[in-house]
This record gives sequence, structure tokens and C-alpha cells, in this order.
Amino acid sequence: MSLEVNNDLGYEYFEKISKLAPKLGLSALGVTNADPFLETRIEIERRKEKELHGGMQFTFRNPERSTTPKMIMKDAKSLIVGALRTPAPRLETVSSEALRIAAYARKDYYSVLREALTEISEILKKDGWKAQVVADENSLVDRAAAIRAGIGWHGKNGNVLIPGQGSWFVLGSIVTNVELPLSEKVQQDCGVCKRCIDACPTGAIIEPGVVDARKCIAWLVQAPGIIPHEYRESIEHRIYGCDDCQEVCPEGREERNSDGEPEIKADYLASEILEAEDEELLDRFSSWYIAERNPRYLKRNALVSIGNSKETENELFKALLTEYLLNSDPLLRSHAVWASIRLGHKELVDLVKNDSDPLVVNEIMLAKAEGHL
Repeated sequence: MSLEVNNDLGYEYFEKISKLAPKLGLSALGVTNADPFLETRIEIERRKEKELHGGMQFTFRNPERSTTPKMIMKDAKSLIVGALRTPAPRLETVSSEALRIAAYARKDYYSVLREALTEISEILKKDGWKAQVVADENSLVDRAAAIRAGIGWHGKNGNVLIPGQGSWFVLGSIVTNVELPLSEKVQQDCGVCKRCIDACPTGAIIEPGVVDARKCIAWLVQAPGIIPHEYRESIEHRIYGCDDCQEVCPEGREERNSDGEPEIKADYLASEILEAEDEELLDRFSSWYIAERNPRYLKRNALVSIGNSKETENELFKALLTEYLLNSDPLLRSHAVWASIRLGHKELVDLVKNDSDPLVVNEIMLAKAEGHL
């Protein structure tokens, strides 16, 4: 990554933090200025207008704020952007009821990233400069910052691709008022490759680099409310995230297949989620974004997984479906109806035949209309 040296002091700082970054576990480090990300703001507004964000908040909540670094720090001059690698995902299935978790969510990698960036920021603070770490927050468009800082390029799957390493990373920045030498942008792109577009199970990548969140499984399993029927089968056994568009990406594939061992403990069984207390789930997955901080959505996803299991003779599943058809939460009852029908346990639906909640009534009506009841 070559540099345009703005001043001796800035170059000295960059040399120091560049040598420190690998020791802290960072795979890439780059610098850009603190100018607004105007093109990104326009694109965010365009997607909101077309409702492609699917109700997602994050950097969509306040586009002006998330694309203006000086709203984080008034006298900001530079952004130091770092990338922390997440381990290669395990492609094999452990069991028929194992829930899939995206690679970046298998442990709290953002905490590790924040610690690394914080240590770098302390170098600047000791000399009297300001330095604020921003990672996994709605105050900064992290992908746009990474691209402008020369970390990688904007892939057709919407992720930042680092040359030779792919997109298995989490990103974060340090906003500072010291002027640092700027990194050159990566002069590379995906070319004619469109494996991610073809591999997306729901067709969510509607054009190169543009994802319709309303179809994206990674958002569907996080979003509040009912999971739309047309996507439930495609969700398969995912409880959090979806790596399909990354798994097929050829960039960094050789390295990805050679690092890390299968992480058996990274997956949980659907039955474990459904049998757990709410407080236990919130504690276990404290680093995840869970809508409304309500574990009902994890249980909703687990019910969809059971419905996709094809385990028609599984007595534990049948008992769990019976329990959730009698649950006080209509959202969970409605998904239990769907899962029961999928596994051929139509007799269980009689448990809710007098249910008056619209979610459950609509689920039953749809099943009848499609000839499943």
C-alpha cells in the first residue's frame, strides 16, 4: 500500500502504527482524510427511497451523520481504518439441526478489533492528539471508509474485498485530528466474476454491489416481525447471518481454505435455543444485534430451522412444536404452525384452531389456501 506523504510527523506516526498493526492482529491498515462521504450519502438516500434497506437502521438512520466524520470529531483530519480477519467458516454440516452462524458472529470480533484500534489510538493521545475509535456503530460508513483508505475494493456482494484475502473481516476506524499520509485506493475490482450474484439463495444482490435487504437472509434473520413465507425455505438452518455470497468468492479462497480448524462450538442446535430461557440467550449472544433485545427472534429463527429439518420422526421436535403452539407469543405460535405443517404434523395445528390472533389466523388461512391443511 503506497503513500502520499503529507508531512514528516504524519509519516512518522503512520510508520509506527503500521508496524504495530500486525502485532495487534490486524490484517490491513489504511488512512484516508476526514472529508464527507458524499457519494455514499447519495447512495444511502437512493436505497432508502427505494426501500432497499428493508427498515434497517444502522447507517441508514441518519445518512448525513454516518457520512460526515467531522460530526464525530469537529476538527477531524484523518481516519485510520483497520481490518481484523474472522476465521474461515466451516462448510460441512455438523448435524441436521445445527444452526448456522455467520463467521463474523461466532465470537465478538468487534471487541477484539476495538482493543487493537484503542491501543493504536493511545499512541496519538499520549502526544496530545485526539483519537476516537468507531467500530460496528451507526456513526460512520465503515465500508466506504475502508475503500477510500485503500483497504480493499467494493465487491459485487456489497462487501469490501481485500486483495488476495477476500472479505472475511470486520472493519473499524480511528477518527483523529492529526493529519496523516493518505493511502492509495486499491486499483482492482471483481471483473466479470458474478459468482456471488448467482449464489445468493434469495436473489438479494439485485445489481453489482447493491443488496436488497428485504431479500437478504442476513437481515431477514435479524429483522423484527414475521419472516416472509417466500424466504423461509431458503433460510434453511441459519440463525444469524448468511455467508453464501462470501463462500463462493474466489478472492482469497486458497488462503481461506487453509486457515483455521472447524469450530464445532460455533453452532448451536435448534432445540437448545428453543429450550433456553430468554435471559440465557441474551447473555450468550450479547454481542449480536437482536431486534428490540428480544430473544423471541432467535426462537423464531430456530422454529424455521426445525421446519426445514425434514426430521418428521423427531419426537423432540414434535414436543417443542407442541410447546410453542401453546406459547403466549403469537409470533412464535405462527411460526410453529408453519414448522408443524412442514414436518407433516398437521394434527398439531388443532391446538390453535380457535386462536384469534391475526398472525396465527393468517398463517392457517395461507396454509389452507395452498392446500397444506
